[in-house]
Amino acid sequence: MNTQAQGTRFVDKLGKVYGLYTLGFLGFFALMAIIEQFGVGARTIGVLFLLFTLAIYATIGWLSRTMQVDAYYVAGREVPSLYNGMATAADWMSGASFVALAGGIYFGGYPYLGFVIGWTGGYVLVNALMAPYLRKFGCYTVPDFIGTRYGGNTARFVAVIILVVTSFTYVTAQINATGTIAARALHIPFEVGVWFGLLGILLCSMLGGMRAVTWTQVAQYIVLIIAYLVPVIWMSNAQGFGVIPHFTYGEAVARITELEPLLGVGAAAVESVPGVKIVTSLHNGPADSALYNWKFVTLALCMMAGTASLPHILMRYFTTPTVRAARRSVSWSLFFIFLLYFTAPALATLTKLQLFDPNLATAVIGKSIEHVQNLEWIKQWTSVGMLAVTDGNKDGILQINEFFMRPDIVVLATPEIAGLPYVISGLVAAGGMAAAMSTADGLLLAIANALSHDLYYKIIDPKADTARRLIVARVLLIVIGALGAAVASLQLTGILGAVAWAFCFACSGLFFPLVLGVWWKRATTAGAIAGMVLGFAAGSIYLWWTYTTGETWIGLDHLRFGIIGMPVSLVAMVVVSLMTPAPDEEIQQMVDNTRDPSGATILEASH
Repeated sequence: MNTQAQGTRFVDKLGKVYGLYTLGFLGFFALMAIIEQFGVGARTIGVLFLLFTLAIYATIGWLSRTMQVDAYYVAGREVPSLYNGMATAADWMSGASFVALAGGIYFGGYPYLGFVIGWTGGYVLVNALMAPYLRKFGCYTVPDFIGTRYGGNTARFVAVIILVVTSFTYVTAQINATGTIAARALHIPFEVGVWFGLLGILLCSMLGGMRAVTWTQVAQYIVLIIAYLVPVIWMSNAQGFGVIPHFTYGEAVARITELEPLLGVGAAAVESVPGVKIVTSLHNGPADSALYNWKFVTLALCMMAGTASLPHILMRYFTTPTVRAARRSVSWSLFFIFLLYFTAPALATLTKLQLFDPNLATAVIGKSIEHVQNLEWIKQWTSVGMLAVTDGNKDGILQINEFFMRPDIVVLATPEIAGLPYVISGLVAAGGMAAAMSTADGLLLAIANALSHDLYYKIIDPKADTARRLIVARVLLIVIGALGAAVASLQLTGILGAVAWAFCFACSGLFFPLVLGVWWKRATTAGAIAGMVLGFAAGSIYLWWTYTTGETWIGLDHLRFGIIGMPVSLVAMVVVSLMTPAPDEEIQQMVDNTRDPSGATILEASH
């Protein structure tokens, strides 16, 4: 039977399919709550949650298998706006957003909102500058656009290199998140957990490419948003802030502000705990200083431009039926992303109150060391190397500077910190795994598609048939995933740090070549190559310098090296473009047509 016809029928009944899926997942959640009441252990519940959701995602991936190029690379360009918005949000809700963001806010407070503002604001740039026009262009990958717009294999090859570095850096953060979740839920070492997470990621994406990833990501978004909202609403209601904490948790902030001086927040740690001690702030200096504000703004700018340059996000808008649908899809993406980002500060605040407020039974600061060390959640997270409690001053009482917790576990540990039933912990673990897997799927697919389509097919073997191209893509998925798991197991940086690097790599090398490729007809091949190479090189060299020496220039640390790379890319591209002959009339007409929402897709017949 015709695959396209099957896809069309599936698209027509998406509402029913995902409605039943949601009811089924809620039914499974209720079943886990019931069996917990009958004495089933926490470990069993955690394993069942992960295995159940992984089985669903793998089943979707298997049912979406395809050997059609259009379906594998761009899901047949038939994904409705609403569902593409959900898939994009899942692609976006990475381990950084779900697992690490609230932890960053927990420890660092206001400065970490620079991530939220930058990531959300970046979608304004995506909508205004990128998504509709790249969809009109009709490309399969970001290097596909670069290579066709600027002509020649050199520009395409450089774009592939930047895409691989960016996406690989990002995917290690996601595999890191899956390892963290698997380590706690399955009681296995982190180094083993990353390989377990990789297996689930590959099951979702290897056989069906973008079509499988799209329908899996919709299912994953449903899981992750339920998992994120439930514990926050539960805690808020228990603490007396109502069932919608987003507008009322200011009282919790005020209470924490009262408690922090009494608890000694800000005191130096009494000793070092390798792998667990955290850096408590993104910014140094007074909160009202010019340097502090500069750091906040530059972080947000890097995240905004990086968002508009990320290949795996831009690829999502290649899957919609029309240009108008791509634009609507961005709006839906923002709405679904907003639901989580609007909740993250509330989660961080309520969780901190659970630990700090002596009026709450769950508080640990100020309690006896023996009591805290005997808490089940403390023992479990300590056993996997994510938390440590030490009596540094030998007084038998836990001080704030004797409590060490990795920021990456705050969200995952919140249900246990709040004393909620363990079924909520299983739910959160499943949501965190869904978030990390969905992004990792998109990233691995972006890398494999770029290498198989733009490097192998367009440069190495233009005569390769469909079967060979898709086999190459699938082999690359496995190889790159394995490399990502190996790097993630080394824990070279935290989840947020790796994500910030990926965004800075993307905006240093790709932002202006993409933007000017759409909006400036005079941009030339040589200009684009110069912009990509010099911008990416400048940012990378600055990252190496500041990361290895610890020194910074005008306050730009290793999380903000995109501020170095972007200006270099822009100046190099404009200067070299003006020094070289203008593109021919055909290219300039193609750029004009790209900005016209009407008419046929530009590359419709070329693939």
